[in-house]
Amino acid sequence: MKFLEDLNPAQIEAVKATNGPVMIIAGAGSGKTRVLTYRIAYLMACGVPSYQILALTFTNKAASEMKNRINKLKGDEAGSLWMGTFHSMFARILRKECMHLKFTPAFTIYDSDDSLSAIKKVMTKLNLPTQQFNPVAIRSRMSMAKNQYLSPGRYAELAHDLFDEKAALVYAEYQKTLERSNAMDFDDLLVKPIELFEKKKAVLEKYQDRFKFILVDEFQDTNRAQYQVVRLLGAKYRNISVVGDDAQSIYSFRGADIRNILDFQKDFSDCQLFRLEQNYRSTKSIISVADQLIHFNKEQLKKNLWTANPLGDPVTLVQCTDDHEEGSKIVRAIQQESQRRKLDLKDFAVLYRTNAQSRALEEAFRKNAIPYEIVGGIRFYERKEIKDILAYLRLLANPADEVSLLRILNYPARGIGDVTIEHVRKFSVLHSISIFDSLKKIEEIIELTDRAKSGLAQFRALIEKYQMLRPQMTFSELARSLVDELGILTAFKEERTAESMSRWENVQELLSAISEFSHEKPNASLELFLEEVALVSDIDTWEGEKNSVTLMTLHASKGLEFPVVIIAGLEEGLLPFYSNTLESADVEEERRLFYVGITRAEQKLYITYTNLRYRFGDVTYPSESRFLSELGTENIERIGKRIPQQSASAPLFEFDKPTVTSKRPARRKAKDESVRFDDAMPDYETESQEHFEIKRGIIVKHELFGRGRVVEVTGKGEAQKAIVLFDEYGRKNLIVKYAKLSPA
Repeated sequence: MKFLEDLNPAQIEAVKATNGPVMIIAGAGSGKTRVLTYRIAYLMACGVPSYQILALTFTNKAASEMKNRINKLKGDEAGSLWMGTFHSMFARILRKECMHLKFTPAFTIYDSDDSLSAIKKVMTKLNLPTQQFNPVAIRSRMSMAKNQYLSPGRYAELAHDLFDEKAALVYAEYQKTLERSNAMDFDDLLVKPIELFEKKKAVLEKYQDRFKFILVDEFQDTNRAQYQVVRLLGAKYRNISVVGDDAQSIYSFRGADIRNILDFQKDFSDCQLFRLEQNYRSTKSIISVADQLIHFNKEQLKKNLWTANPLGDPVTLVQCTDDHEEGSKIVRAIQQESQRRKLDLKDFAVLYRTNAQSRALEEAFRKNAIPYEIVGGIRFYERKEIKDILAYLRLLANPADEVSLLRILNYPARGIGDVTIEHVRKFSVLHSISIFDSLKKIEEIIELTDRAKSGLAQFRALIEKYQMLRPQMTFSELARSLVDELGILTAFKEERTAESMSRWENVQELLSAISEFSHEKPNASLELFLEEVALVSDIDTWEGEKNSVTLMTLHASKGLEFPVVIIAGLEEGLLPFYSNTLESADVEEERRLFYVGITRAEQKLYITYTNLRYRFGDVTYPSESRFLSELGTENIERIGKRIPQQSASAPLFEFDKPTVTSKRPARRKAKDESVRFDDAMPDYETESQEHFEIKRGIIVKHELFGRGRVVEVTGKGEAQKAIVLFDEYGRKNLIVKYAKLSPA
């Protein structure tokens, strides 16, 4: 038991509570992994055989890390421990017991592409047109249904529109197809064990006796199916211990249900509750700001995060003119903090809400020769949806570019298969002409079917149309028109998945990049833009370098920590992220996401926001995020107006006096380590416009843009937006609450 000496009193109590249901609320940086690991070691030290312990995690990395720690503590005794992800552990059970479900142990596990292929075949069988009912969207609905443990029949009963009704039909037939194919998809690995245990009580009892102690990591991320299977397994001995933090529940888009952790004490009235509130990661300044923010959430388990660490520097809020200046200021902050704190580049992380935000940041890092690595994603111009559109643009500039042509010949789908492409390729080789020129002679390719000829002719007509339009349009207009005609954005929106919306954002960001390039370069042309993009994607000096700045989304940052963290884009519409409406539950999850980002920082935290940002191919004037006002004033310093461009060695910000409130006097820093700022930032109020109804057609007045007419109003309440056509500044998208409009 000597290893218990490594723990604080609260951790020891949580580790030693071995019998009955236990919930451990582990605040950010409170040593959650250590407690979970030591709890398993303690059970074994108390005589529990390792094969009677089931530990469920959400990542293989977490499982591997804990296994290594347990092995160091208990050695060979841990050899029979069942520890791994939900999917891997229950797949292991299903391999042994699936004959009860009409499967054989050799069943195939379908990945998302396999699943989508099966769905398309089912839709063909049911005569459901994929143009009307998007297969990816149907797969998304089915996945959410399985995560909530809804059978096809129950899902059909709950259908509230035509799409749901058709999805329910596909769901039912899809499950039959999987059974005939002796296959399960990823979601089935959670659903089928429930089905197994409910049908075969003897099998359930077998595993209840096997796993007398069940531990669940990151419990706030479980969906209803995962919770249900854990409850079934633990019902006999009730030795279920869950570890998590409701304040870090940020995966509802994946099916995670925060009610699991919020209601655990209701489901297990005799549950022992332990709170781990001491943070070992961050400074007092960072913790106080995070704690101030999260207390605005109503749906939460109360806790008070604290730390014995030093107060540290205040959290710095940086106002930027636009996203280009945002990137520049972030670069200067990294350069100065690395010198001041003697840190490596790997000690810095830049976090953002959407992948599309990485483009402007990447440009700033490249211009300043700072190596960076994107975690949980790929570089902006290397993303599939971006490369697909660039392939169209490259083909317009150079019809002989066969690589680009073959990439998009059947994207979006035109009924052009591999066999057709091979026939065209052979014809081009035989006649020594390009593939594109071969498309002008498709009637001479006798092997082609009429359908294939139609698809090829459609593709050629599209390219030729935009080649003719090139002299008549700017290439920014050309790109947007082409994307609109391809229907790519509409398709992504209809899928209604987190992945498709991320792709939609990325395409819009590409259009923004093209617009910026077209406006800012006097000699802007399609060829010049493509050349610059090619250099961005082809030359990657720092690929694989360990000492590089980390760029990632806030979602991807969960579980990580860095000495210095910069959170970019704290603006309404970005964080919190929304387009039209935002429910209170959504606001609370966005707040939790911000909280996760804040608590990644160990020594220093910067938060940036802009007054102007290119989004969706247009200039927007966002308001600062509502969350900034919730951070309080203690341990906060604000950086105001823009300053002239400086060299990297110059102070990051100029100031006369700091606008910082802290529990200690602001100390005067040495000249060579100063992080300076201007305190003349305008005081943006968050009050709404005078009390009058904003509706289409009325004339309004704006403090900055002057007189204008409202041409469209969408959304309600705090998320209400208005498009106003101003006399001098043209169309502007405004959030009504923050626009301070008044009658003209």
